[in-house]
Amino acid sequence: MADISPLVDAQQRFISAAQFRATGSEFLSLEQACGRVLFCDITAPMDLPPYPRVIVEGFLVNAHDTQGASEASPLSFEIVGEVKPGDESCPPIAKGTALRVATGSIASEGPLAVVRRWEATPQGNALSITRSFPPRFFIEEQGVDLKHGTVVAQAGGLLGAWQLGLLASLGLAQVRVAHKPSVAIFSSGNEVIPHTAPLRPGAILDSNSVMLHAAVAQAGGSAYFAGIMQDDFDAFVASARLALERADMLLISGGTAVGGRDFISDLVRALGNLIVDGVPMRSGRPLIMGTATNGKPIVCVAGHPPEALRGFNLFGVAALNKLLGRELPLPEDAPAS
Repeated sequence: MADISPLVDAQQRFISAAQFRATGSEFLSLEQACGRVLFCDITAPMDLPPYPRVIVEGFLVNAHDTQGASEASPLSFEIVGEVKPGDESCPPIAKGTALRVATGSIASEGPLAVVRRWEATPQGNALSITRSFPPRFFIEEQGVDLKHGTVVAQAGGLLGAWQLGLLASLGLAQVRVAHKPSVAIFSSGNEVIPHTAPLRPGAILDSNSVMLHAAVAQAGGSAYFAGIMQDDFDAFVASARLALERADMLLISGGTAVGGRDFISDLVRALGNLIVDGVPMRSGRPLIMGTATNGKPIVCVAGHPPEALRGFNLFGVAALNKLLGRELPLPEDAPAS
């Protein structure tokens, strides 16, 4: 077996320590659930379709009565009624009779068949045919698409338009989804100032908090900005501990080393367990990961914006997937952009 890369090794060690499906759940209406992660499996409460139905416009006849029909010997059927879409039942079909039907009309059991309109020659209140038809011709059987009790949506799946439409077709009104993990975002460094502040010489406008806020939302989380932290270790630890009381995950950009000290590594140690202290790869030194004493993941990325986003995509996304209960492949590395 080939050796795994340092990146994959770091990802695996970090994600194995993160909590699985740790954020709880809530019930939402189907209209509110688009883009959310399903918390538990959903099984079909009924068959789809829920009854046998016609799938083309035409005439419903007993298939046995059509045997022997040909161009030389056409057979005639009296049209005695109609089954419209929405009717609750299909009346019995006597020998030599037919019922008008449309797409979606309910069909009864038995050797019935649909004669499509272009295969029938109208003759007043009757029709004639010149070929035979097999039983259940153009009739969709109950449960052919989905059987009662079948798993139709799996826990950890992302709910999109198709999935929600399917759930609606099963008569469901709401769905249980995972809470969006709350992510506290810190920017760090004495030189970092709010992106709305007047720029002064030597300062860096904080774009990371906005960028990472958006990245968290795209990954299924709910972010809030916890502040720009100065290079004050004790103050940073206190603020991080306070944030962990509210948030499910910490996301810190910048501040890897201050004055020769492994500032962020020491910070993670003070909060819990240091798991990844840099990765032997391009721009891998600022990648520092750990978990708080309560098991909440701590993701620390570079201060340089492209590398900050790259680090989040490699580790933060995987941590959010774990919190949400999504068992997905680990994100692969890509050039920072």
